[in-house]
Amino acid sequence: MYCLQCLLPVLLLPKPTETNNFFIHRLFIVLYLISFFLERKPCTICSLVFVTAVFLLCQSGLGHCIFWRNCSEATC
Repeated sequence: MYCLQCLLPVLLLPKPTETNNFFIHRLFIVLYLISFFLERKPCTICSLVFVTAVFLLCQSGLGHCIFWRNCSEATC
């Protein structure tokens, strides 16, 4: 579980409120995850725990997904 200490802070990063900054934030998260998995090569269990946490966070409907914005038509 040593691998997760660098992956879990990714879930805690706050999302920006502006649309332009959100695109840069999403790009940073994707590039960080790709480089992390290529460089560190985490174990299968850590990868599954992280993917499960991201999936549950995005499917919870609370608006905390790190890959897209949950907003109504009035705010977007």
